Amino acid sequence: MLGKRLKLLKEVVPKVSRFAFLSDADSAASKSLFQDAQGAAKAVGVKFQSVEVKTPNPDIEGALRVMVKERIGALITAASPLLYFHRKRILELVEQNRLPAMHPDQQWANSGGLMSYGATQVDQYRRAAVYVDKILKGAKPADLPIEQPTKFEFVINLKTAKQIRLTIPQSVLYRADRVIK
Repeated sequence: MLGKRLKLLKEVVPKVSRFAFLSDADSAASKSLFQDAQGAAKAVGVKFQSVEVKTPNPDIEGALRVMVKERIGALITAASPLLYFHRKRILELVEQNRLPAMHPDQQWANSGGLMSYGATQVDQYRRAAVYVDKILKGAKPADLPIEQPTKFEFVINLKTAKQIRLTIPQSVLYRADRVIK
């Protein structure tokens, strides 16, 4: 997933060579994803740098200052409850710094983020309902298989693109599942 987000963002900002991955410092999953994405970053020709925030009082402003100081040209946010909770502030700072950003789910784009690519939430809820139904009918949760998401959604927010003075290429717009105008 992170590799796909890198590729999509690189298509939107082809001249940018320094990307940041904003994540929760306490998330082992984010660290693992970041390490796994290094190959994808090299393949698309970008330097991919991790910028972490820590709980309980994440310094979102400090993280953005680091990105400005390091001349980061684009941002990818991790799928993290901590970042999701602070998404409004993150989106404000990203817009102020006119930083193109890719986010993990449609709620970010709905809230003003430039782009998101991730599992379709409606489908995840639908699949969860199937599991609840099976459990209520007597199935043991431990006997049910773990499912990976199968439906993904790519959302582009053109309002945000205009605010940060960014033109989204037609080739990318055509692939979007939803465009916010």
